[in-house]
Amino acid sequence: MAAAGEERQMLAQRLKAAVHYTVGCLCEEVAEDKDVQFSKQSIAAISDITFRQCEIFAKDLEMFARHAKRTTVTTEDVKLLARRSNSLLKYITQKSEELASSNMEQKEKKKKKSSTAKGERTPGEQEAAVTENEDSNMA
Repeated sequence: MAAAGEERQMLAQRLKAAVHYTVGCLCEEVAEDKDVQFSKQSIAAISDITFRQCEIFAKDLEMFARHAKRTTVTTEDVKLLARRSNSLLKYITQKSEELASSNMEQKEKKKKKSSTAKGERTPGEQEAAVTENEDSNMA
């Protein structure tokens, strides 16, 4: 039991370090673009606030899913979380639609590959074969 707690704490520390690193990189980019400087303390404060906000978001998402009697967080939960920021909601909705269409394309490609591998004809090939068959029957 104690080992699980230690492992969880180590994981949290690694996540905090990753957030701190990312915030530092973003601050460097902004500093170059805007010709401003960020102190180490301000980077640490931004990192800490970001990490805490992510924890709050994670708990909220978990609660949204639980309220819907699900164990999986969905894109609808994320949209619900972002509902107070119109620009963020719009961005998330756009990305969600892009992912959905990309997933549909991949599923269609897999279907075509599996039907071709099995020797089955695609709907276009079936139609061409029927048309060809009808043409030969008329002659």
